Amino acid sequence: MADRGASFRRDLSEWRIALVAWRLLVLQAADPVVSAGMAEHSTYRAHPWRRVEHTLGSGRRLFYQDEETLRREIARLERAHKRIRGTGPDGRPYDAGDAATRAWVLLTLFECVVAMRRLGGDPYDARELERAYAEFRGAVAAFGLPEGEIPGTAGELPSYFARYARERLEFTEAARYLLGDLLREAPRPRRLWFLGDAGWRAVRLVVARLIRELTVADLPPAVRERLGLVRTRRAALLSAVLHRGAGAVVPRLPDRLRYRSPEPSRPKRRHPHRDGRGPRLDRFFREVLDQTGDGSITSHDLRAMAHNVCWQLELDEAGEARVYEAFDSWWEQLRAVMDADGDGRVSREEFVAATLAGCDRDEAYLERGLLPALRAVFAAADTDGSGFLEFDEYRAVFGGPRVHPAELSHGFRQLDTDGDGRITREEFLAGFTGFFTARADSVPGTELLGRA
Repeated sequence: MADRGASFRRDLSEWRIALVAWRLLVLQAADPVVSAGMAEHSTYRAHPWRRVEHTLGSGRRLFYQDEETLRREIARLERAHKRIRGTGPDGRPYDAGDAATRAWVLLTLFECVVAMRRLGGDPYDARELERAYAEFRGAVAAFGLPEGEIPGTAGELPSYFARYARERLEFTEAARYLLGDLLREAPRPRRLWFLGDAGWRAVRLVVARLIRELTVADLPPAVRERLGLVRTRRAALLSAVLHRGAGAVVPRLPDRLRYRSPEPSRPKRRHPHRDGRGPRLDRFFREVLDQTGDGSITSHDLRAMAHNVCWQLELDEAGEARVYEAFDSWWEQLRAVMDADGDGRVSREEFVAATLAGCDRDEAYLERGLLPALRAVFAAADTDGSGFLEFDEYRAVFGGPRVHPAELSHGFRQLDTDGDGRITREEFLAGFTGFFTARADSVPGTELLGRA
């Protein structure tokens, strides 16, 4: 067996973490402040797998990288959380800057790694646990939380979790939804492309049942008691089989298979259309604009898009402000042109029809919304101020663990029309213009979302 010495950073990167990922989300969502923020500011209902990726990805940046990466990640989290505040549906104010809530979110990440090891049959001993916790505390110290919010030793964690569960946790709407309807409605993960949408719908209810039972079985007893959840014998058996099986197999794998790394998804096959605009716009609405997945877009969807751009690029506050301003202006154009009944929502059908009509009758249509937003994205991505996007800069915007490298390179080559290995702002804008206006799928930019 490979060396099992304590390393929180290394253990966080094991593939076994997937078994406790949903448990992590439920623990966090049981805090009323987190739940209110998820309801008002998150797209987790439409993109649950992305929420998992963002949570684990942020954890890796916090605990795996150098001090500069850690500093940038904390600054990015701080900027994002400043916008997450308001009044929840129950009338209670919430603020993601609440120190106790921030400590809880961080500590659940450590607790889930500890649980992963324990449930897998290779728990930390007392000395290893303290060493792993020292690693964890060394990173989270950079958050500057008030003294006492983070327990001083790992030995204090059980009482901390029991107390926090008793005094703060609730079976919130977000926690209920994570354990119930969300799993039954969840879109197909891209890694399961081979199932197809029909195949995923056929197995989704089984997957939902398994994840729910596994999650409830694995929650800390104090949390289960507080939320009124019951661990059945069947769930306990499922947990033992999955965790012990993974604990026996995964640590014996070579590092390249044992630890997570960005794995690409398989490129989709191409299906040509006589006039590709309608299907492309429909896909753009579903995969890009409709961040909440409810079949319509609002200002919240556009701001969620801006958030994702800023998240990928790790912008400073001024850069983020420019991106948000541009996307807010784009929403105002969409609302003014497409929101006929004034309810603040635009449906997919309205978007596709209005965009086709606008592009057909007015050459400057895209200039009043989309293109200014894209200029802001280009300026933000052009980190060295050269006036070009090199491939690494392009990848920062469009890349990620769910994008196949071949698709990423293909999109870059489509936009790089002169083939000089870099994209000018004019090429960048022309590519998106082609995506929205070109009838033929052979025009540069029409495959920015990948091959259809």
